[in-house]
Amino acid sequence: MTNTKIGLLFIASYLLGGIPTGYIIGRLKGIDIRKHGSCNPGTANVYRTLGKWPGILTFVVDFLKGFAPTLIATRYFFIPGSMDFSKGHWWIPVTAGALAIAGHIWTVFLGLRGGKGVATSAGVFMALLPVPTAGAFVVFGIAVAITSHISVGSMAASVALPILCFVLAKDYQKPFTLLALTVCLLIFYTHIANIRRILKGAELSFKHKKEADGGDK
Repeated sequence: MTNTKIGLLFIASYLLGGIPTGYIIGRLKGIDIRKHGSCNPGTANVYRTLGKWPGILTFVVDFLKGFAPTLIATRYFFIPGSMDFSKGHWWIPVTAGALAIAGHIWTVFLGLRGGKGVATSAGVFMALLPVPTAGAFVVFGIAVAITSHISVGSMAASVALPILCFVLAKDYQKPFTLLALTVCLLIFYTHIANIRRILKGAELSFKHKKEADGGDK
């Protein structure tokens, strides 16, 4: 393991995370997704604007943008229990995952204005902590089923994830909880507009196609 390889991993994580999936799919359909619905190039807006399958494709690709670099980091750049900060330490997969999420939210390909980071974060944590992440998906599904708001599901899952990480993670995985806490705060930050609409009773259901609820992933 060399510093050069770690550096290349970090650069690739950010650039891969920054691929603007929803924007590309919109362009293939002849529209700029940033000018429709909530104007956010995320799963929910693509779903409402372009339909079910483009929305699903957006989620899958955005998920893989976080999953792939983080999985590589955990398989080839991580030694469970290592105390050597320069070799195999937990900071390497955590940084790779964080950069993938940052790349999605602040994508260099769209002037640092990307999605809200939920799908990419889900991919990151599925690679780091699959069992707690599966639990967070259940929380997401329940919250969306009850409220019909993807934004509510996203925030509920982001709160559940660090709790589930703390309870279910193995000892060598515990440091990953720090990233889960950070991502929880970040998800709430990217959903400030949604929170305001929820408090006003103005948040639209994800079923309202071609309209904006801003709960994009």
